Amino acid sequence: MSSLRQFKATDLFNFNAINLDSLTETYNISFYLSYLARWPDLFSVQCTPSETLMAYVMGKAEGTGLDWHGHVTAITVAPEYRRLGLAEGMMTLLEKVSEEPYDGYFVDLFVRRSNKVAIEMYKRFGYSIYRTVIEYYSGDTTEDAFDMRKPLKRDVDRQSVRENGETFRVEPHEVVF
Repeated sequence: MSSLRQFKATDLFNFNAINLDSLTETYNISFYLSYLARWPDLFSVQCTPSETLMAYVMGKAEGTGLDWHGHVTAITVAPEYRRLGLAEGMMTLLEKVSEEPYDGYFVDLFVRRSNKVAIEMYKRFGYSIYRTVIEYYSGDTTEDAFDMRKPLKRDVDRQSVRENGETFRVEPHEVVF
């Protein structure tokens, strides 16, 4: 049995095993702390009964008007705890908080185009590709990202989704909320 709870600042000293995945973006400590201070209800961790960290999700609320939404900045599960449904539970919580109290129109996330496993998982969770962000990821090699979105109850006309989103290509500087 595991528990899902709000992330605490002291968790930063215990989540290296989760962050060692090559597909997980790693940030500096001040970045994590700024999210924790500003959006504590969108930053959660899954842990064992002995408080070993298994996974976390970090999000924020952003945008204006019809673009007001919840954003998944990072979600990752330690390798030994994958395929147990942890990601789905954490995403569901972030979606609920994005609806109430933030009253967002949708939840979005960015995923590497090559990360087929994650893309399929997000599709199972109800996300669809809204657009392709050209060379969004940089490093040793550049890579495109898919901006994937899931409409929330407030988006009654489903304006936050589009057909064939992978063919709609934008530059990173065009991604503004």
